[in-house]
Amino acid sequence: MAQDSKRSRPNILVTGTPGTGKTTTSTALAESTQLRHINIGELVREKNLHDGWDDELECHVINEDLVCDELEDIMEQGGNIVDYHGCDFFPERWFDRVVVLQTENSVLYDRLTKRGYTGAKLTNNIECEIFQVLLEEAKESYPEDIVLALKSDTIEDITRNIAILTDWVRNWQPRS
Repeated sequence: MAQDSKRSRPNILVTGTPGTGKTTTSTALAESTQLRHINIGELVREKNLHDGWDDELECHVINEDLVCDELEDIMEQGGNIVDYHGCDFFPERWFDRVVVLQTENSVLYDRLTKRGYTGAKLTNNIECEIFQVLLEEAKESYPEDIVLALKSDTIEDITRNIAILTDWVRNWQPRS
């Protein structure tokens, strides 16, 4: 059961390929709902929850067990928005809503190249979006009725997504 009666506020996972607007969406949603925003990439860097650096992909190799151990108590309390480009290693019980942000490939390409992505890092992320890898990962890892795919191409899309999710948070009730 995803919703836990011990929690008075929901937990949301915002996932998607890098560049789809996870952090922008999560930050604005946290402001509008007063939920806590947890950026997993920042947490991994700040607390050294990784197993080193991947030179080819130019990123830390996340230690999933350390991340989950770090978050366990916080997630049990509820009231969290977790922002990360993966989702299959988090316990199912943690989340009441899993949001997969999706971006049109040319928009995503522009966003990633502006961030300095090149080579394998750029290609892997574009292919991940083309093949909807994260949507499939979410559907395989969580009950399908809590997974929500949202378009995230424009500021208008992001604004609409925040409104949709804010309404959902306001109407959320723990299951008994």
